[in-house]
Amino acid sequence: MVSLRKALTLEKGGVVSFAGAGGKTSLMFRIAHELSSAGETVLTTTTTKIMMPSKDQSPHVILSDSFEEVLDKAKLLIKKNPHISAASQRTDSPLGKIAGFEPEVIDEIWKAGVFRWILVEADGAARRPLKAPAFYEPVIPSSSGWVVGIIGLKGIGKPLEERWVFRHKLFAEITGLRHEEPVTEESVATALIDKNGIMKGCPSHTKKVVFLNMADNQKLLESGRRIADILCKTRIEVLKRIVIGRALHETPVVEYHDVSEEEHFV
Repeated sequence: MVSLRKALTLEKGGVVSFAGAGGKTSLMFRIAHELSSAGETVLTTTTTKIMMPSKDQSPHVILSDSFEEVLDKAKLLIKKNPHISAASQRTDSPLGKIAGFEPEVIDEIWKAGVFRWILVEADGAARRPLKAPAFYEPVIPSSSGWVVGIIGLKGIGKPLEERWVFRHKLFAEITGLRHEEPVTEESVATALIDKNGIMKGCPSHTKKVVFLNMADNQKLLESGRRIADILCKTRIEVLKRIVIGRALHETPVVEYHDVSEEEHFV
């Protein structure tokens, strides 16, 4: 079994930003658990808004709009558990969401050296499996060493409408699909790597990795493989790897494909 850490090429520590739809939060906390179980300090946070983490997701949550206070509290809490979550404040959302930090604040937290890893949810998708980003997102800290672009394979074949695709009109503009046409593997590949797509606006030094989530059956796995094949053939220099997986499964990595080399199957 290949770990998420290995599949996503996470090496010696750094800031990892997650963008897209179809399981960002689940993937972020799954990786946090894997890293912290190895004794490494991890901060999970956001530059937008997320649901208040459950105890299963994160044992400690710090709410403060002062990054100095966040660091002071974290230094004490990580002695009990290496995984901490933090946000600036609660929101007025009836869903109980919390608001994160400006990307510059996350850069400062990283510079402080308290955490070996900072995992950042960098946009929202209203629980849809697919999305297209608004002009102001994703909100990626400049300190990000990795950007993980995520989509939910369960959106493949579904009609292009808001029920399945967050900001479906923007998705149509990027991909050329018309309203209510079935979402194709080709359109999803375009939505991931287009200049206005899910992984737009990344700092030039970041490694880009795609995570095709929800590969829960053979049909969805085959869709993932077709997307991976399309992305590999593009030979995009900054795209390092495509991972096909299922973030909520006991074995979250099904297989991975390197863009510049031959495929590697798990």
